[in-house]
Amino acid sequence: MRKEYLSAPLPFVGQKRMFVREYKKILSVIRDANVFVDLFGGSGLLSHITKRQRPDANVIYNDFDNYRRRIENIGRTNVMLDRLRDILVDVPRLKIVPNQIKERILDMMAEEAQTGFVDYITLSTSLLFSMKYATTLDEMRKHTMYNRIKHSGYDAEGYLDGLEIESCDYRQLFDRYKDRDDVVFLVDPPYLSTDVSTYSMCWKLSDYLDVLKVLIGHRYVYFTSNKSSIVELCDWLGKNKEIGNPFVGAKRKEFNASMNYNSHYTDIMLYNVV
Repeated sequence: MRKEYLSAPLPFVGQKRMFVREYKKILSVIRDANVFVDLFGGSGLLSHITKRQRPDANVIYNDFDNYRRRIENIGRTNVMLDRLRDILVDVPRLKIVPNQIKERILDMMAEEAQTGFVDYITLSTSLLFSMKYATTLDEMRKHTMYNRIKHSGYDAEGYLDGLEIESCDYRQLFDRYKDRDDVVFLVDPPYLSTDVSTYSMCWKLSDYLDVLKVLIGHRYVYFTSNKSSIVELCDWLGKNKEIGNPFVGAKRKEFNASMNYNSHYTDIMLYNVV
């Protein structure tokens, strides 16, 4: 019997492991769907669960963040973790890594980067404090390191089996399947007002709102967070349909401001006084 993963085999911010049980219940009541399109595939967990629960269905996993590359390099990552355990042998668990040892770790990463892929996100979970991630060597260098080394290696055998893997803009994938009656779209975009630094994208508010077009007239499973306020916004728009865009015809002025040396923002003034 094929193994069913209940969480992603490698660390990924925003994987839906807490929803697995409820998501399986949803799958059980949509037996007439033959195609499931995971528009924002992320770690692939939703695609994996879908294929395990519905092996007869076509499941399209949009791996825009190249998670499969991380999986393909698990062997290299496990070797690096072995080397890290040796380097950290004299550092007490959960304690700060001294600068001298930190430099040895960075040198090891730089050495590995010369010969192939380095999964900085996965290594982050063994070296950085909870929910902090680095995606490059330079980012890793900026962080204080701790000995949080994982005791065993990673394994993802069979995790992507049976999936049709794409890597494209979600709109292209949506256009390809939107006219099918037997399709369900899995819609898990990066959450508005949350950290998206580990995603391979840079979004504005309009990008988040554009995703909502996918939901109209189609079957979907959509994920969001109370941090994003998207549902609250949609509720308000539904109650105030007559408002439209209050800034139509307004003029705009901008002023660049800063809170400190590395935090900048733009103040905006919109006016319509004629």
